[in-house]
Amino acid sequence: MSKVLIVEARFYNDIADTLWQGAQTVLDAAKIAYDRLAVPGSFELAPAVAMAAQSGAYQGFITLGCIIKGETNHFELVCAESTRAIQNLALEKHLAIGFGLITAYTEEQAWHRAKADGENYGGRAAIACIRMMELRRQFRLAA
Repeated sequence: MSKVLIVEARFYNDIADTLWQGAQTVLDAAKIAYDRLAVPGSFELAPAVAMAAQSGAYQGFITLGCIIKGETNHFELVCAESTRAIQNLALEKHLAIGFGLITAYTEEQAWHRAKADGENYGGRAAIACIRMMELRRQFRLAA
């Protein structure tokens, strides 16, 4: 049976909860078991996935979070490095990762991307994770 770890950056709690609901809906419909793990912010997503991957307990991972531009270049740094780190894990460790990290200039943009009746990044990340788990099985990288 497949099991997924959902790693949530909790910096914006309300947005994280909305992303979680989108992912949960997809995983429940697919009858895929999951655990949730909270981390403080987006920068901690990749390290948490890397640690959890070492356990062998999960066939897939979903990263959820939100970064909203502030007054400094911190936004650009966290967006680029968080995204790069998650992509590197997928490429180097052949992990099935659904990417649900919102990067937005405004809170309004972030909410549109998070909500199920918007872009539903949480649900889309869950769909991507499931597809990547299927590819891992197809290429015999996972049971």
